[in-house]
Amino acid sequence: MINELDNMEQGHKSGFDDSPIVDEVTPATMQVQRKLIVYIAASVDGYIAKPNDDLSFLAPVEREGEDYGYLDFISTVDTVLVGRKTYEWVMKQVSEFPHSGKQTFVITRTARAKEGNIEFYTGDIRELVTKLKHAPGNNIFCDGGADLVNSLLQDDLVDEFILSIIPVLVGAGTRLFGDDRPEHTLKLVSIKQFESGLVQIHYKRATN
Repeated sequence: MINELDNMEQGHKSGFDDSPIVDEVTPATMQVQRKLIVYIAASVDGYIAKPNDDLSFLAPVEREGEDYGYLDFISTVDTVLVGRKTYEWVMKQVSEFPHSGKQTFVITRTARAKEGNIEFYTGDIRELVTKLKHAPGNNIFCDGGADLVNSLLQDDLVDEFILSIIPVLVGAGTRLFGDDRPEHTLKLVSIKQFESGLVQIHYKRATN
């Protein structure tokens, strides 16, 4: 979310379309799986927002011309998963969804008609992600929020994390990782340090 809005300026479906969500899974498409990647910013103490969805703690690391690799990352994905609350928050900030050009699934409990590339998905998240991973295409971006991230972790569906750690202790708000979820062992891919104090850590599942 740290660069998303700035760069904008420069059978389980929702039930409105009888066509399949993705192409049928075949032995050919199962050979190479797409990765589901959580790319998100958090405070040192693990919060992705202050109370009342306040993201002001991101401001100290904002630098003109510095996107912390966001554009490079977003060019590697063609499908976006986003929770309903995060989607609605974003749409209060902008007139057009930043990922409107990509296949997008808003994970929700309320059925709603498809809008362009955006589908409001009310079905089983494991089934959706499994089909997406085995379908042709680029990687899959989980754009939050915390409820969706933790649901994916419950079903062991996340392949990689790219975490931008903001040098601040927020103290209260929305935690990225909740309690009562399975243990996940990760392997470090890279660490990048920036002059702003932001540190970006890239992990993948140790079993990959």
